[in-house]
Amino acid sequence: MSSLRTKGKSTVVWLLMGLLLLGLGGFGITNFSGVSSGAIGAVGSAEIDSRDYVRGVRSDMQGFAMQTGQVLTPDQARAIGIPQQVQGRLFAAAALEAEARRIGLSVGDETVLRDITTAPAFQTAGGQFDAAVYQDVLRREGLTPARFEEDMRMDAARLLLQGAVVGGVTAPQTLRDTTARWLLERRDFSWDELTADDLAAPIAAPAEETLVAWHQANAAQFTAPERRRITYAWLTPEMLESTVQLDEAALRELYQSRIDEFQQPERRMVERLVYSSQAEAEAAKARLDAGEVSFEQLAAERGLTLTDIDLGERSEAELGAAGAAVFALDQPGVVGPLPTDLGPALFSMNAILDPVDVSFEQAVPELRGEAAADRARRVIEEQAHALEDLLAGGASLEDLAAETDMELGEIEFSAETPSQGIAAYEAFRERAAAVTEGEFLQLHELDDGGVFALRLDELIEPELIPFEQVRELVLADWTAAETRRELKIRAEERELLLDSEANGDAPSPAAETDAAAAPDPAAGFQTATDVERNYGIEGVPAEVVTRGFQLETVGDAAAVEAEGRVFLIRLDAIRPADLSAAESQPVLSGVAARLTESVQSDLFEAYVRALQASHGVTLNDSALNAANAMIQ
Repeated sequence: MSSLRTKGKSTVVWLLMGLLLLGLGGFGITNFSGVSSGAIGAVGSAEIDSRDYVRGVRSDMQGFAMQTGQVLTPDQARAIGIPQQVQGRLFAAAALEAEARRIGLSVGDETVLRDITTAPAFQTAGGQFDAAVYQDVLRREGLTPARFEEDMRMDAARLLLQGAVVGGVTAPQTLRDTTARWLLERRDFSWDELTADDLAAPIAAPAEETLVAWHQANAAQFTAPERRRITYAWLTPEMLESTVQLDEAALRELYQSRIDEFQQPERRMVERLVYSSQAEAEAAKARLDAGEVSFEQLAAERGLTLTDIDLGERSEAELGAAGAAVFALDQPGVVGPLPTDLGPALFSMNAILDPVDVSFEQAVPELRGEAAADRARRVIEEQAHALEDLLAGGASLEDLAAETDMELGEIEFSAETPSQGIAAYEAFRERAAAVTEGEFLQLHELDDGGVFALRLDELIEPELIPFEQVRELVLADWTAAETRRELKIRAEERELLLDSEANGDAPSPAAETDAAAAPDPAAGFQTATDVERNYGIEGVPAEVVTRGFQLETVGDAAAVEAEGRVFLIRLDAIRPADLSAAESQPVLSGVAARLTESVQSDLFEAYVRALQASHGVTLNDSALNAANAMIQ
């Protein structure tokens, strides 16, 4: 019901409420004392009805399911903290309600009436308030009009109080500018990836004892994961395709249902840029013809991207009055201004698509495969009830394979099992990972219309693979690690030489030795200019670029090991951000909004905590436990 009330009217304020979550849920709570039995708790005199709590948890669980496609059980909801989040919001709202009552803050009947009559949940398809719908929704939610309208009045009062607290609060400009400069700063780098070729000699093979010790010290890398020996019976449309009967009438019906795919007129790939007046469109076309701007730049001037104005594939008829001019082009180009329902527009034609004319006879092979698969899916659907009855009657997987079209199979399954055969189906992988010994056999669906049932025969715990079986893997792992260690030493030696050169220092004995072997520590460097903090260098791990942005002085270098590779990176130039540039403005705006949101959140959290401390918070454990038991 929260979506029906005015809580959603202030996006910023209720975003702040959401940010409190667990932080406010348990602040200052004392044991139950003096709260009515129907309330899970209170802040001062403002009680939190258990029904509001149950509705809130169910609403959040439904929201999670809509976003992820995963339906949560109550235990799963508790595991990810949904009840605690709802409690945090309700106790924060109760604190505001208690304070609003204390200072006498309220709204009039006109505001409540407006909020109710404009709530989408109470309106008809035509957007009109419907009293019957209003009564029905409240009845289903177990609310009376008097209580709901009082809740609406208090919600409006809370919004006024919240707005008074955070309204007008913005992040300091100095903080905004400093953050934006940090984000927009660009740098020039020189970098080199060190490989085994940079070593003076290949890594020598170690003694067998060294490999055995490495195997033991890095046991996690050589441990077989938990494995499950599973027997399964399955049936897929592909297994039945060769047995289903198809007639020409069915194929022709399928061909007609897909006629738009097999019969298409000549088409063009088109983008359309609409202007408010003919003069404005003509001026844009003149600039385009003169080579002053590109079509993409014209779109950007109007705050649009090419994606925003893309019409996709269009036939001449679909383009209406503009069709003839666009189709007159024999190569990509721009025409217009041309009239459209939205106003004069420029059309950019980017590609010519030839007509498609696939006859029924030409389409038959493709249609036959699709029709056979579709018929096979229907056959499996028709057989599913009989298969379920067999399982319910105690049939084993072996019985299913003997008495039906299902095929029997075995697999040793783990998270590392390749996605092939039945293990290519996500539904099977999920069930295989969850099935327990002795579990009752059930029929499960595959995403292609097939079905399967499975049985866990044996659970094999993770175990260290014997050294003899993985000796070559151990050798390769040790060699790679030793190579990285030697390369890191080499990179650090070059780093010292580069730093000495940059600082004008006298080389150390180690540096002199290195210089004799490699006079130019910058040999092999590649350059990257105007590197942005968030985009990095193509082909170079982000960790290396991050380290480069941590260097303070031009000429400084750093050896970095990242993603199993070794790099040397040197800072060549620092390019400070120009906050007055046009391209900096979106970043400034985004930084200001994010920082303002953070400041408002901190202020609001402090305010609500102070209210809870001032009014006192109580919790009714028995009512809360009873409410949790109602959540299904």
